Amino acid sequence: MSFPLLTATAALPAVGAIATAAVPAAKRTAAKWLALLFSLATLVLAITVLVRFDPDGDRYQLTESHAWIADFGVRYELGVDGIGVALIALTALLIPFIILAGWHDADPLETGSKRWRPTQGFFALILAVEAMVIISFEATDVFLFYIFFEAMLIPMYFLIGGFGDHAHEHGEKAAATQRSYAAVKFLLYNLVGGLIMLAAVIGLYVVAGSFSLTEIAAARASGSLDMATSTERWLFLGFFFAFAVKAPLWPLHTWLPNAMQESTAPVAVLITAVVDKVGTFAMLRFCLQLFPEASKWATPAILVLALISIIYGALLAVGQRDIKRLVAYASISHFGFIIMGIFAMTSQGQSGATLYMVNHGISTAALMLVAGFLISRRGSRLIADYGGVQKVAPVLAGTFLIGGLATLSLPGLAPFVSEFLVLVGTFTRYPVIGIIATFGIVLAALYTLVLYQRTMTGPVKPAVAKMPDLRVRELVVVAPLVVLLIFLGVYPKPVTQIIDPAVQQTMSDVHKKDPQPEVEAAK
Repeated sequence: MSFPLLTATAALPAVGAIATAAVPAAKRTAAKWLALLFSLATLVLAITVLVRFDPDGDRYQLTESHAWIADFGVRYELGVDGIGVALIALTALLIPFIILAGWHDADPLETGSKRWRPTQGFFALILAVEAMVIISFEATDVFLFYIFFEAMLIPMYFLIGGFGDHAHEHGEKAAATQRSYAAVKFLLYNLVGGLIMLAAVIGLYVVAGSFSLTEIAAARASGSLDMATSTERWLFLGFFFAFAVKAPLWPLHTWLPNAMQESTAPVAVLITAVVDKVGTFAMLRFCLQLFPEASKWATPAILVLALISIIYGALLAVGQRDIKRLVAYASISHFGFIIMGIFAMTSQGQSGATLYMVNHGISTAALMLVAGFLISRRGSRLIADYGGVQKVAPVLAGTFLIGGLATLSLPGLAPFVSEFLVLVGTFTRYPVIGIIATFGIVLAALYTLVLYQRTMTGPVKPAVAKMPDLRVRELVVVAPLVVLLIFLGVYPKPVTQIIDPAVQQTMSDVHKKDPQPEVEAAK
């Protein structure tokens, strides 16, 4: 039997979570290093998956299939396509930076509070989330995917509610109340979406007699499984609703600003750069592949919702007073672009959307982690409490600017390529939607540059006059992300050559071809 590489890639952080949680309470530093080592080992396995994956080979590779719950047709079935490989690599890449950035986030409180915070638990929960996200990107059994799609809510709930941000203007008691509210809201929204999806998963099994994605998709393609139109649409809506909550898509987005505001910066990155990508990934893997006709039927409504997300998220980001809430609303806008690219039903749009998932993860991590370093120094999330930071901490200000410029998709930085592809792919089939969506770029420039101006320029406020610049550990976190933003902005081919064949296969699933140009190229 060949080595089960996909299982190992998901199992290693799970083992790391157990090992980290078992470290004695007095050995906090050892727990941190153990978690970091497991995350780096997982990155090595993810790179191995990337190297062994052949973009021009079979659609699903490195497959594993074992009987699990035979009476109900549930199998332990794994496989990766180009889209899954890219997102596994993103996840494994970001987790070590998240752990390093949160090195002191679960240390005993020094504010006089007696609330106990288990350092080991914080890092164990991060590794547990990583394991569940990775196996979600690998699962080709719908029921197996559903289990981990829902299970990741549990460690995220404790990370938000138990290890949240303490930078609150009304004190520790108010901060604890807000953390609890954000954690419960996150859990309830996603549980409701998951329960609706469970009903759809059961319905799919009743109709298809299988949970295997590959079997059902093959049966649909061959015509041996013919769903009634109304049945397919209801099942599609059940799946899509859960994914739209996770993504999140307007109007199911309201949990995200609260969750990101009340989380520590590394956990906020874990939410929006890692966990939320499972929702958009699942739209490509499950909605389009299992329900192609229903996907085309729902496309106009979904594009309108995505467009609202783009403009609405950007407008609310402009008016925010809280740095983390600003980044949260910016992410809602960016997820609108991703979903718009997916349902534009063009190869440029879907390639751009997949590339956007990767680039958004890197750019949001860079911006939010630097913002976290800034907030930890001042003890406040409010934009008004800053000013003149670039004069006292120029490296911090410079990296903050690069993260912000990446967020507004400046040419030369990674998100520009993906956003451009999404807009081009949308415009070729839905020109009105594409034109209106471009206003999101203008608003992104506004909220990003205003944020930088208010926090980093102007007179130095007394509270930031002695603010230290980035330390070595913080530079180790930020510098590789900045390098990646520049490298992928100039040369995105290493990612696009992996995802493009998978996108073409997805286009084939929904029986769509790119629109032909109206004007012939000059000979």
